[in-house]
Amino acid sequence: MNINDTIVALSTAPGAAAIAVVRLSGDRAIAIAQHTFRSRFGKKLAIQRTHQVLLGDFYHQDALIDEVLVSVFKNPNSYTGEDVVEISCHGSVYVQQRILKVLQELGARLAAPGEFTLRAFLNKKMDLAQAEAVADLISAESEAAHHIAVQHLRGGISNSLGDLRERLLSFASLIELELDFSEEDVAFADRTQLRALVDDIRDALKRLLDSFETGNAIKHGIPVALIGKPNAGKSSLLNALLDEEKALVSDIAGTTRDSIEDTLSIGGIQYRFIDTAGLRKTTDVVEAMGVERTQEKMDKAAILMYVVDPSNQTAEEVAQVLKDIKRNDATLLLIINKIDLLGKEALRAYRVELKKLKVNTVVYDTIAISTKNKADIQQIKARFAGLLQWNSGSALVSNQRHWAALQAAMGGVVEVIGGIDENRSSDLLAIDIRQTLHELGTITGEVTTDDILGNIFANFCIGK
Repeated sequence: MNINDTIVALSTAPGAAAIAVVRLSGDRAIAIAQHTFRSRFGKKLAIQRTHQVLLGDFYHQDALIDEVLVSVFKNPNSYTGEDVVEISCHGSVYVQQRILKVLQELGARLAAPGEFTLRAFLNKKMDLAQAEAVADLISAESEAAHHIAVQHLRGGISNSLGDLRERLLSFASLIELELDFSEEDVAFADRTQLRALVDDIRDALKRLLDSFETGNAIKHGIPVALIGKPNAGKSSLLNALLDEEKALVSDIAGTTRDSIEDTLSIGGIQYRFIDTAGLRKTTDVVEAMGVERTQEKMDKAAILMYVVDPSNQTAEEVAQVLKDIKRNDATLLLIINKIDLLGKEALRAYRVELKKLKVNTVVYDTIAISTKNKADIQQIKARFAGLLQWNSGSALVSNQRHWAALQAAMGGVVEVIGGIDENRSSDLLAIDIRQTLHELGTITGEVTTDDILGNIFANFCIGK
C-alpha cells in the first residue's frame, strides 16, 4: 500500500440504489476528476474553493456516462487531510462500475479497506481510538452502541487518558534527566507528586477496565438464552418478543432441534435472543445434538430465561434445575408460562411453593406470563430495560484492543507504584514509566506498528 497514491472507491453500499458516491483522495484527485467532469457552467475544479459542489456531467472521452454532482474538499480541510473529490452519481450498478473503471484508468488506485480513514489518522485528522470509532459507528445497531461510538469519535477515551499521559511524560523527562546527573545524586522529579499522579492514572485505568464488560456487551449485543423443558413455550415466547413467527411452534415435544436467533432492541440496547432445544434426556440422535448445543448457548449467554410450564413441571423440579444451572456470571430469569391455562389460585399456590423452596434466591426475578397476552410480553421487556445499568456521560471501553492495552498499562502503573514505595533507582523507575507510556500510547496511536494498523483497518469496509 503506497500512501502517496491517489485512491478511489465506492463509499456508499454496493448494489443498485437511488444515488451512489465515488470518493477520490490524494494529490491527483482533483486533476483526475477534472479529466472526466464537464461543469454545466464551465467551472474548473482546480480553481474552486474548498467545500464547493458543482453540477455537471461525467464523460469518458466523448461518451456521456452520467449526470453528477462533484464535491471538492481541498487539503488540509478534508476527511483524509488530502485533496478529496466525491462524485455523486445515479445508483445504477453499471454506472458505479463504469465511473470506477474510468478513474482507475486515469491513474487512481482502488482503495484498500479503511484506507481513507487510515490516511486521516496518518495526517493527524484523528487519533487511532477515534479512527476505530468510525468502524464502530458504521456497524452500530442500537442506540447505546451508537452513543458509545459517537463518544469515542469525539475523543472520549483519548480525552480520559491524554492529560494523564502528558503529565506522566513530563515526569519521565525529569527521571531521564536524573540519569544524566547520576554521579551528583540529585533528584529532579518529586516522588510524592509522581506517586499522586500514578494513583490518579491507576484510578482512571480501573474505571475504564471496569466499564469493558458493559461496553463490550452493548457493542456486540447481549446474548439471551431461552431454556427449559420441551413444550414449555420457549418458541412461542421468542415469537411474542419479536412480534413475528420466527420459530416453528407445535404441541409435539422436541420440535426445536437447533438454536434459532434474532435480535431485538430494548431501551436502546440490542439483545440477541436464542431459542434452544428443550432440556431432556433423549434417544433421538438429532434432538440430542440440539440439547448439546443448548448447553453451549447457555454457557455463553449473559442472561438465561428459564421457561416453565407449571402444569408439566413441579416446583421441586424447577428448584433443582435452577440450582444446577446457576451461574455467577449470568443473570437468571424464571418465566412461569401458560398462566392462562392455570388459573389464579393454582398460580398463587405454585408461587408459594417456589418461595418455600427458596427458588427466588437463585433468580433475578420471577415473571408469570401468557405469551398470548401482549401486556405480559411488555412486562418482560420492561425487566430487560432495567437489567443493564450504564452511565451515558462516562467513557465506556468497548474495544478488545483497548482493553488489552489498558491491562498492560495497569501492570506498568503497579510497577511504578512499587518502585516509588521501594525507593528504586531512577534507571529502574524510568523503565517502568516508559513501558506505561508505551501501552497508553498504543491506544491513541502515539505508539503504533504496521501490524497494529493492518489488523485495525483490515476490518473496515472499502470506501471508508
